[in-house]
Amino acid sequence: MIKRILFAAFGLLSCSTCLLAQNAPKYSNEFLTIGVGARALGMSGSVVATSSDVTSGYWNPAGLVLGKGDLQIGLMHADYFAGIAKYDYGSIVAPVDATRAAGLSIIRFAIDDIIDSTELIDADGNINYDRLKSFSAADYAFLFSYAMKSKIEGLRYGANVKIIHRKVGDFAKAWGFGLDLGAQYEKGNWRFGAVGKDITSTFNSWSFNTEKLESVFTQTGNDIPENGMEITLPRLILGAAYYIKIGEKFTVLPEIDLDLTFDGKRNVLLGGDFTSIDPHMGIEMGYRDFIFVRGGIGGIQQIEDFDGNQNWKSQPNFGVGLKIKNVNIDYALTNIGASGESLYSNIFSLRFSLFKQKK
Repeated sequence: MIKRILFAAFGLLSCSTCLLAQNAPKYSNEFLTIGVGARALGMSGSVVATSSDVTSGYWNPAGLVLGKGDLQIGLMHADYFAGIAKYDYGSIVAPVDATRAAGLSIIRFAIDDIIDSTELIDADGNINYDRLKSFSAADYAFLFSYAMKSKIEGLRYGANVKIIHRKVGDFAKAWGFGLDLGAQYEKGNWRFGAVGKDITSTFNSWSFNTEKLESVFTQTGNDIPENGMEITLPRLILGAAYYIKIGEKFTVLPEIDLDLTFDGKRNVLLGGDFTSIDPHMGIEMGYRDFIFVRGGIGGIQQIEDFDGNQNWKSQPNFGVGLKIKNVNIDYALTNIGASGESLYSNIFSLRFSLFKQKK
């Protein structure tokens, strides 16, 4: 059964990629590539093989069955670009039984309070500042996750059904639908993981309010946009990690992941005409399962300077975490900008588990 599922997933990924790669854009629904949870962000997102909590709904749904508690909740808020953009995440996971779990994750990335001056001039040709309005350009994702343990010891797998909603005030909106498949395998101290993102490709159907746009676009000489379809091509992420325990107090968990894209050559460490491979790695060091220090590196690429010289750059990340009983408080200092630029953001997130009170 498992082999059939994996074979079908690989077939879907291969077929959809071959059919759509010629016309699809490289970057679509990019807000879904930022990541969630300060723990993972501090490790440069290198958690596909080891994710085992409420954030697994985003990173690898297979890890949801490893979460503890009768109810798990995860929360995160971040400000990007000096507070211009807001990034919010919330998730909830509950076990179905001893071998299955289900969850819901919600992501919102938005720029709010954008000034709308399309009606600044009234019917008499006068400027009336009372006619100024504001709107938001917001992207939403709703992930419905399900995971279960296999009869094969150490193997678990899961899936996401995701609904995308993108809205630009009253000007445009889109609805999209996609699927993710994930698996994890544990053997001794080794951890392996694989996730197929958008395995059937994710389709966003855009519609535009042409009545609101027509007059402004005509006056400015711009083409009026037409309703259409935006496609997000599949992405495959592979990960491997090794758990090390030093004495009774210390643990070390390094992981390396490979992001494989199939939309043409990208500016990554291993760029190819059909497949580009973007490696990133992270490490977590723990003391008494109480305090954790994390680091990671990713975004390895060549950047051309003003003299035309090509230099290798990367994006380092750093994080710390505290676990107090059933509550995890995580912090990460992450670089979300182009390699070599100082666009660091402070990320805080919270994870906690609830247990039923015993009578």
